Amino acid sequence: MEYSNILITGSAGFIGFHLAKTILENYKEVRVIGVDNLNNYYNPRLKEKRNNILKSYANYTFLYLDFSNWNALLKKLRNKDLDLIVHLGAQAGVRHSIKNPWVYIQNNDLGTLNIFELARHLNIDKVVYASSSSVYGGSRKIPFKEHHKVDKPISLYAATKRHNELIANVYHHLYGINAVGLRFFTVYGEFGRPDMAIWKFTKNILTRKPIDVYNYGRMARDFTYVSDVITGVLSAIEKNFKYEIFNLGNGNPIELEEVIRLIEAYTGKKAIKNYLPLQPGDIEKTWADLTKSKKLLSYAPKVSIEEGLKRFVTWFKENKAWLLKL
Repeated sequence: MEYSNILITGSAGFIGFHLAKTILENYKEVRVIGVDNLNNYYNPRLKEKRNNILKSYANYTFLYLDFSNWNALLKKLRNKDLDLIVHLGAQAGVRHSIKNPWVYIQNNDLGTLNIFELARHLNIDKVVYASSSSVYGGSRKIPFKEHHKVDKPISLYAATKRHNELIANVYHHLYGINAVGLRFFTVYGEFGRPDMAIWKFTKNILTRKPIDVYNYGRMARDFTYVSDVITGVLSAIEKNFKYEIFNLGNGNPIELEEVIRLIEAYTGKKAIKNYLPLQPGDIEKTWADLTKSKKLLSYAPKVSIEEGLKRFVTWFKENKAWLLKL
């Protein structure tokens, strides 16, 4: 890897943790500086658990920091000799953006602006940043391709992610900062997010509690195992692009009922289903077209939904004692 000092925002988050851990384990010469504010969108103890694992590596430095605070961000990082930013920190969650829109504007819009300003001030010539499949909105043109129009988001979360892509374009145009946006498609796996369906289904099925099944089960998602996503992020880091956006998914949408069936099989227990209508801001189906990612990133997801769910459920059962307390 050509980079020596990498800043990863959201390093105590799900994808940020896995990326930092992978780099720390495989690139001993690279120093990783992690930034996270350990907010309470979900139980901070999970973020602290991830962060403590990262802190066991000698070449990891953690900064407790809110990157939406420009003065604090610049003060903490101006002397860190950074040569790459991977911006994965964000306020996640489509439904939560309906309840608390202000935190999305602050963290996702203002926060991303601050990250690109930081790159400008510190003469960092490349930023790899997280976008989302949510930007495709309610589009019925599937599979989703990067060149499709994404000007009709159906949640504020999606709107902020599309705005992040536009901010990146402006900073590339004005200041020559190379910017690579990654549209993640429903990432899951060990140390994942408790607010996401696979975690909630597994937890509730194991404890014999009802699971909420939205749109009466008529939902499909392009579930993507976290190790596959990390290979895509690493490729985006290592390859040279001026300004690009890539889908990082599995390329194989799975019906929600099939996901539930597999979790039932791996837990050995039946789900108690509570069927509900489609929630505001939700998309009925996501499906990543991976043609561009395969061609330019050499991206090739390897983990099937069967294997990925098996790994996740096994991990959850092995760590059930503390996971059920979250």
